[in-house]
Amino acid sequence: MDPIHSSSTFTEIVNEEVIYQNPLLFLKIWEMSSDTQQYGPPTPWRWHSHMQVEFLVVIEGQLGIQTKHDYTVMAPGDVMVLGSSQPHRTYKHSADALRQIVFQIDLKQHFDLSTMPYLHCFSELTHPLEQFNELFKGNTAVKQAAYNLIMQIYEESQSRKIGYELAISAAIKNLLLLMLRNDNRDFSALAEDSGISRVRPALDFIDEHLSERISVEDMCNVLNLSYHYFIKYFKKVMGISFVDYVNYKRIKKAERLLLTGDLSIMEVSFEVGILNMAQFYKLFKRHNQCSPKEFKQRMRSQSGLTPLLAQAD
Repeated sequence: MDPIHSSSTFTEIVNEEVIYQNPLLFLKIWEMSSDTQQYGPPTPWRWHSHMQVEFLVVIEGQLGIQTKHDYTVMAPGDVMVLGSSQPHRTYKHSADALRQIVFQIDLKQHFDLSTMPYLHCFSELTHPLEQFNELFKGNTAVKQAAYNLIMQIYEESQSRKIGYELAISAAIKNLLLLMLRNDNRDFSALAEDSGISRVRPALDFIDEHLSERISVEDMCNVLNLSYHYFIKYFKKVMGISFVDYVNYKRIKKAERLLLTGDLSIMEVSFEVGILNMAQFYKLFKRHNQCSPKEFKQRMRSQSGLTPLLAQAD
C-alpha cells in the first residue's frame, strides 16, 4: 500500500525530547546521512514535534518534508525553519545519497534583556516562523547566508575550539538578525520592551494547565497583579488578549492530538479544556479555516500531496 495514503501512517505523533549537546547553549546540531538506494516515505511515516525550533539544511541529495501547511522537496543548499511544537515528518526523496544538517534550538534562551523586545518577532503566536521559509525561497542571497551561518554553527560545535560557545552564540544572533532585517513584515511596533519576562510565569502556568479551567484570577495570583491591570498589561506585552492567547494554545494542542488518530473529536475537545463542543468547533475553524473533522481527514488523505510528489519527481 502507498505509504502516503495508508491510514496506518497517520496514527501516531512522537513528542520528541531533545537532549542538548551543550546545556548552556540550549541546542543540538548534527549531520544525518544516508547512502542507501532506497527512498520514498517509509511505512509508517510518522509525525513528530518538539518544543525547540528546528532548522534543516540539505548538503547533498533531496529531502521530502511535510508540515501541517505544506509539502516540499529540499535540494542541496536549501534551508527550512520549523516553529516550536510544529508537527512535521521527512523522508529521503531520491536514490542519491542524502546529507543534511538538523539544528534544534530553544531560541528564547538566546534573548537577553537587551534583545528581549525582538522575541515576539520569532513567536509562533504573532509571527509563525514557517513564514520565514518564503524568504529563503525568494531570496537566494539570504538563503546562502543562512546556510553558511548554520554550517558555521555545526562546524564550531564539532571542533569545540576555545571560544566556540561565543562563536555559536554570535552566529545564532546573526542568523536571527538576517531573518529579521530581510523579512517584509513590519516588526517596528515590536521594537519596544515587551515585558515578556514579567508574564513568563503566567505563560508557563497556561501551558501546564491547558486541560483545566484557566481564569484571569489564576493569572492575577501568579503575577500578583490586579484584575484590570493584568488584562491591559497582558495584551500590551503579548499583542493579544488573555482569552485569545489561551484559546490559541488550546487549539494548537488540539491539532497535535488530532494527528494521533487515537482520540475522538469530543475527547480532544475535553483534553484541551473546552467542554462546549460548539465553542470548540468555532475556535478550531477560526484558526484553521476548517472543522476538526475536515482537518483530520485532510491530514489523513493528503489530497494535495500526490500532485506535489509527481511534480517533484
